[in-house]
Amino acid sequence: MDTAVALVGGTGAAGRGLAIRFALAGIHLRIGSRDLDRARTAAEWIAGRSHNRSISGHTNQEAVIGSRIVILTVPIAAHAKTLHAIRDRMERAAILVDATVPLEIALGGRLSRTIGLWDGSAAQQAARLLPDHPVVAAFHSLSAESLLNTGQPLDCDTLVCSDNAEAKQTVMDLAAAIPGVRSIDAGPLENARLLESLAALLISLNLRHRSKHSGVRITGLPEGRP
Repeated sequence: MDTAVALVGGTGAAGRGLAIRFALAGIHLRIGSRDLDRARTAAEWIAGRSHNRSISGHTNQEAVIGSRIVILTVPIAAHAKTLHAIRDRMERAAILVDATVPLEIALGGRLSRTIGLWDGSAAQQAARLLPDHPVVAAFHSLSAESLLNTGQPLDCDTLVCSDNAEAKQTVMDLAAAIPGVRSIDAGPLENARLLESLAALLISLNLRHRSKHSGVRITGLPEGRP
């Protein structure tokens, strides 16, 4: 991919996990954070582990400039505020990929439960706040721990949903850049609430069985559209 991918909230576990896998695939990344020093430290760490020198650290607002794809990996408590901060800096045709899982723990609740949102899901909230950009929900079910463990190959699916077919395909192609990850078309954006709930279920199973699921693998479906 010739254009840069921005990871907003890219210094957390989920953001760094995706970043290291994309960096290993040779993708140009702009790591964003509210704290510039944290972003630069994370970018140096990712570049060192991947030997990909096309990695740079920025504030969230700066990271989205010039990025065709913007991946949001922030806690739900920071979701709306972060979108308000970056929307005027995003490129006109930029795609917003929302990987947010609205977990109760962000508001002092349980880690394995999701928060009911007025819009139905975090991705649908993003679509309302960024009406001029196509929004795609993806990457929820990929384990941050497994992504960060680059010595272990991945074997899992990511479910991708959006109301914009072209944007959805672009994100599915991006996901396919990670070896061992298969992208599955999960339909319209309204299905994002199911993707977010599935991620919470996987977290619950990991906690209950003290296992380390890398994600989900769906059998009986071809890659791409069901």
